Amino acid sequence: MRIVVLSINYWPEETGIGPVTTWRCEYLASRGHDVTVCTTFPYYPQWRVDEDYRNAFWRQEKRNGVTILRSWAWIPRKVDSVKRILFETSFLASNLVRALSAQKPDILLVVSPPLGLALTARLLSRCWRIPFVYDVMDLQPDAAAELGMLRPGTFLRALYRLERFAYRQADLISTLTEGMRQRIIGKAISPNKVTLFPAPADHELLLLPSGTRGETFRSDHGLEGKFIVVHSGNMGIKQGLGVVLGAAALSRHRTDIVYLLVGDGVARRELKLRAAAMGVENVRFMPLLPRDQFLQLLAAADLSLITQQRSVADIVFPSKTVTLMAAGCPILASVNPGSEVARIVQQSGAGLVIAPEDPSQLVQATADLARDRSRLDEMSECGRRYAHEHWNESLTLPKMEAELLRVGGDLLSRTAADLLETQNG
Repeated sequence: MRIVVLSINYWPEETGIGPVTTWRCEYLASRGHDVTVCTTFPYYPQWRVDEDYRNAFWRQEKRNGVTILRSWAWIPRKVDSVKRILFETSFLASNLVRALSAQKPDILLVVSPPLGLALTARLLSRCWRIPFVYDVMDLQPDAAAELGMLRPGTFLRALYRLERFAYRQADLISTLTEGMRQRIIGKAISPNKVTLFPAPADHELLLLPSGTRGETFRSDHGLEGKFIVVHSGNMGIKQGLGVVLGAAALSRHRTDIVYLLVGDGVARRELKLRAAAMGVENVRFMPLLPRDQFLQLLAAADLSLITQQRSVADIVFPSKTVTLMAAGCPILASVNPGSEVARIVQQSGAGLVIAPEDPSQLVQATADLARDRSRLDEMSECGRRYAHEHWNESLTLPKMEAELLRVGGDLLSRTAADLLETQNG
């Protein structure tokens, strides 16, 4: 089957939507499908185009059997609501032109956000007379409203209308978690039209030896004897990382505990300035790490953080939840208790859930766990077991492929029937 994928994020981006989409596309290519991805140049989460891709408007690449068609988009250095709209608009325009240069596929897979890709998908699906699957990684209008990024008004209502259009026009809607699926169904969408494409767990992480303390990483960074608390990945608005700085300030007397903030994002600069102003020496900032060093970080982490603003519930599911549990990292989740992250962490036994945006609870939970190595080991094993049972790539990726074949096969069957009827007529 020939598949065209529209996604604003793709390899070599190392966090967020990009790695998940890359993984899925390369799996489909390995299964013999002809896969083309239409995307932009890598920019996330640092919001800066990688040096190897600057000063270009188009580029075509081939990686692990996937054809990658890139097109220019305007990348703002400082992101706000208006600049994000301009950024997404520039991407939508160039991405449409780029997609039209691809060979006609049998099916279109559209990764949202941005929500506006629904318009591109509808246009292309009508032009090519093919179905499209709308893959929802982030409930963008709900996020904008609940995080206070957009005030109630005309523009927000327009986003919700566009969302309804996307769901009604798509032949199939997919999303990451059951909580997100129920949110979509609650928008008057038939349950039969909404399926799950869970983020797959890296098989290499599932095979990492248990019990390692990441001594190489510790010695390389002067962290011997420290209880290491790690937040890795995107540093954005949804993460609410001010809670980590607050916890560091409250526990500045605990010289045995260090907080590592690893990654990049729109909030990184402000967080560093705040940390310096607060004089918290038990917080260290590190950039996104190459894969081998990232694996060492996971091995060294005594406790991994998932933090979200309290308004975040089922509008987004951070894929790093899967990564951390697959790697056997005990989790301390400072999140809305009604969120999917909270449900999974509690159900699996992979960690503790505490109130979001509450530094004192984060300090207390960290101190309690630092004294209880056996409990941390139990969380590690529970998380890895849950990841193997629910997110093993040998389960999630074939399910995704089967759904795409079903939707694409329906069209092929109808086309064949129409041809046969014409011949017999």
